[in-house]
Amino acid sequence: MTDQSRPQGNDAPQVPQRKIPRVEQAAILLMTLGEADAAEVLRHMGPKEVQRVGVAMAQMKDISKDDVTYVLNQFVDAVGGQTGLGVGNDDYIRAMLTQALGDDKAASLIDRILIGGNTTGLDTLKWMEPRAVADIIRYEHPQIQAIVISYLDPDQAAEILATLGEKVRLDVMMRVASLETIQPQALQELNDILEKQFSGGSAAQTSRIGGVKRAADIMNFMDRSIEGGLLDSIKDVDPDMATNIEDLMFVFDNLKDIEDRGIQALLREVSSEVLVVALKGADDSVQEKIFSNMSKRAAELLQDDLEAKGPVRVSEVEAAQKDIITIARRMAEAGEITLGGAGEEMM
Repeated sequence: MTDQSRPQGNDAPQVPQRKIPRVEQAAILLMTLGEADAAEVLRHMGPKEVQRVGVAMAQMKDISKDDVTYVLNQFVDAVGGQTGLGVGNDDYIRAMLTQALGDDKAASLIDRILIGGNTTGLDTLKWMEPRAVADIIRYEHPQIQAIVISYLDPDQAAEILATLGEKVRLDVMMRVASLETIQPQALQELNDILEKQFSGGSAAQTSRIGGVKRAADIMNFMDRSIEGGLLDSIKDVDPDMATNIEDLMFVFDNLKDIEDRGIQALLREVSSEVLVVALKGADDSVQEKIFSNMSKRAAELLQDDLEAKGPVRVSEVEAAQKDIITIARRMAEAGEITLGGAGEEMM
């Protein structure tokens, strides 16, 4: 989707009064396609993308005709100049992805995009509920658990770890932090076992997995009560590892270290309701960073909303801040923003 401030031509509707997050724009577009076409589009998305769009669909209420028209015009404007260029050119797509992502990362995407979406046994776990994955690996050796946890998306991995016992959680997380590479044959054997169980597809492509950064990513998605206790336990066993993990974690206060353009891009993706709740528990420096990257009128309205909001439960503030952190990390992984402070390596 193109930026909402971009002119849409003489026949386009005015920019909607409310800000439409991009995930909601995607949901509106899919709902206008009909079930069959929407399902075909969703088939090419990853589990987290499907989940985010699905939640947006379920939460949509009172979508106006102007909103729908605006989203459709945004889409037509975005793809209007692309019609016919490179369509069906598998060689071009393969070369482009490999150049952009490297051989290993591109391989799994190429298989999914060009071959028809077959997933490996390990990839199948990404589509499952965290508790179901936990039940599958609960009685496996901790090293196997660590490999699986390292392979999954950090937020899903954090939910799985939360269901495990405290001692098991500590053992697995320390193994994740210590894990840098794994022999391809060992990863393939694990993948084959899971494929037999799930009737999956092709072989795993990469042997690099885990590490301190991965451990930090997973810790970012844990509830603060679990995260704090686990970090303290790691400190008791290996203080240096705990320090390295802590240094790489990205928390809500680190938003103040993001450059202004990045904050502005992030704010376009965050709903005002979530932002108000998240800022109720934020430091003055973070609030000032947010206010300074809004128009004067928008900043005044946000401050009025904060004052009118009243007391908010700590759990609600933490959940809202975690939502914003998740969006920030997704945008950073997509190259749309650069995270500052902890959690980001220097380029």
